[in-house]
Amino acid sequence: MNSFTRNEKRAVVAEFIGTFFFVFLGTGAVVAAVGGAGGDAALVAIAIAHGLGILIAVAWTAQISGGHINPAVSLAFIVTKNIKPAVGFAYMVAQFAGAAVASLLLKLVTAKDLEGAAGGRLGLHSINPDLSPAEGLGMEIIATSFLIWVIYNVAVSKKGWGINAPIAIGLAVMAIHFALVPFTGSSVNPARSFGPALIDNEWKDFWVYLVGPFGGALIVAFFWEYVWKNMGDDALADPPKS
Repeated sequence: MNSFTRNEKRAVVAEFIGTFFFVFLGTGAVVAAVGGAGGDAALVAIAIAHGLGILIAVAWTAQISGGHINPAVSLAFIVTKNIKPAVGFAYMVAQFAGAAVASLLLKLVTAKDLEGAAGGRLGLHSINPDLSPAEGLGMEIIATSFLIWVIYNVAVSKKGWGINAPIAIGLAVMAIHFALVPFTGSSVNPARSFGPALIDNEWKDFWVYLVGPFGGALIVAFFWEYVWKNMGDDALADPPKS
């Protein structure tokens, strides 16, 4: 960290704090929803909590660190040269650490009857028994690709949403959770999966939640950097006239 500038150090700390709060609130919603209402109501609560959580976390860290809050995003940005590799990897360490601390504190403050509820263990991700790990992996790759594509177009593109980009990102995360929670628990964020897995010491199929999000991020990053940008003026020209 000594080779980092003051602003870069501040950005790394912001990624730790932002990821901490996102994971604490998101996984807290899972524990509360599954231990309480359950069913369709739980799905709605989980999706909204994660969508709003990432929207707020990205919004307040955007001007400090770029608002990654996700190691998959940081990896993609390293590939597309939107961030220096050393800083990007420092972000990833901070994100994983923030998630781990969030899950640890959630475990300490959560009532044991809620924490132990089926499917609610610290918001631990797991694959639906009716799915194979390969099917779960495919869903995570596709969903993460969608998320990263949204991020590039609303936050990186010159014609993006500017200060409103977190709104689109939050809505994308919410939509992904509505679709994936019944099947994989909906990760698209390795740090979000890592925190509960570490504290609960449950690593079954955890590789899916690493390979899927990182794989989806790399697919979009390489496409954006080596195909999309070469389609003319960063592929940001005015839409074709009808």
